Amino acid sequence: MKRTLFTSLVLALAATGCAGAEKPAAEPAARDTGAVAWQACTDLMGPDGKTMTPEPALECGTLAVPLDYSRPDGDTIDLALIRIKATGDRLGSLVFNFGGPGGSGVDTLALARQAFAGPGSAYDLVSFDPRGVDRSAGVKCGGKVEELMSPAAGENPDKAAREFAAACEADSGKVLPHVGTVNAAQDLDRIRDALGDDKLNYFGLSYGTHLGSVYATKFPEKVGRFVLDAAYDPNVTFEQRALTQMKGFAQAFEAFAKDCVAQGCDLGKSPAEARQTVEALMDDLKEKPLKVGDRQLTYGLAQFAVITPLYAKATWPMLEQSVAAALKGDGTTLLALADSYTGRRPDGTYSTMMTSLQAISCADTSQRPTAADMAALNEQVEKIFPIMSVESTSGACAHWPTEGSDEAKHIDATGSAPIVVIGGKGDPATPYEWAVSLTDRLKTGVLVTYEGEGHGAYLSGSTCVVRTVDAYLLKGTMPESGAACPAA
Repeated sequence: MKRTLFTSLVLALAATGCAGAEKPAAEPAARDTGAVAWQACTDLMGPDGKTMTPEPALECGTLAVPLDYSRPDGDTIDLALIRIKATGDRLGSLVFNFGGPGGSGVDTLALARQAFAGPGSAYDLVSFDPRGVDRSAGVKCGGKVEELMSPAAGENPDKAAREFAAACEADSGKVLPHVGTVNAAQDLDRIRDALGDDKLNYFGLSYGTHLGSVYATKFPEKVGRFVLDAAYDPNVTFEQRALTQMKGFAQAFEAFAKDCVAQGCDLGKSPAEARQTVEALMDDLKEKPLKVGDRQLTYGLAQFAVITPLYAKATWPMLEQSVAAALKGDGTTLLALADSYTGRRPDGTYSTMMTSLQAISCADTSQRPTAADMAALNEQVEKIFPIMSVESTSGACAHWPTEGSDEAKHIDATGSAPIVVIGGKGDPATPYEWAVSLTDRLKTGVLVTYEGEGHGAYLSGSTCVVRTVDAYLLKGTMPESGAACPAA
């Protein structure tokens, strides 16, 4: 999926704000188990890659959980958490996962908190780095991220994937067998208990909908108020997922191109001409990467750069402006977009975003696509969205040092409280059809349809979606069957 709400996009969308909501009557304060020692946050990472100045409203802490849940008395790892206390009468805690897999919930909540001011009036807003991510025993792979993201010309991709997997085993072999969504769901229940809540109130976006679905399957009696936005159905195969997402991004690109032309587009006078302009730039980068300081904007990095703004309509102008600049020889903005996708910091180091994504993705499936499988897939991608095709590719899961499991694909929350599932008709990364199928699989899901563009409806700027979700979280008002919200 990756298909997280990246830091740059969260910042762009947070300005849309949230509709205010009537404060509910307060319940008795939740007990404090003492499992988390909350203190000032001293290592939050800002969008500029620099450490943020500690703020009194933000509290951070750690929670020890078993490395291996089959050996609960064995080794432990520390999960990193962040909390922002409720600004009004408190209902409990609301735990977030913003997507990925591999995104830091600690950093993202710190940056996105204003977008959730409505729920924040009654809930302590809480997020965490899931196991295998950044501060929570983050998966590291020997500095091989750059090679994986942008292999050298002529390099054998299968060899690069094999070397990447070996580096991950060398650096993080102890944690690799124990990452994955099933274990993360068990961590969520430990977090719920440590926060003193009898039930888990949860807001999952993108991959976070998968984590929430697995939690609801394993702990249906512990489900409180659950919102799953930009829903993902884990039962699709690797090939189905890739092709469905490519169709989604192709549709998002066409929507962007039409909007660009309607407003006077630097890329062309028609959507077709705008698409051809981008494709021509990409073709040029295959033969001659664009120099940006002491780095290069390669074809592979440009692919990440092009799809990043497609996640949200608010960031479509970034795509037009960055491509127009690259056509004039300035690839700075495109490279910055690629860096935001891959987690590259200004000092040249990387977060664990991409390495964590790989580790969790491989843990969550028994599928191990070979280089031949990837080549066959790419032939189909070429027909759907040629901007994202590659001449040769491989998959690290084919060489992964640990076996994957299909347990996280089983979704059935029978016995849980109702779960609100939101699907966007114009969502490129988690297409609407997945929201429909996930709602059915949950058995307790209630579908809300968003008619607009972008990945994640709550942050789209839709007042209708915000009011619907806030009414549910703050007052327990369930959306009506067949509820829908127009495009923002």
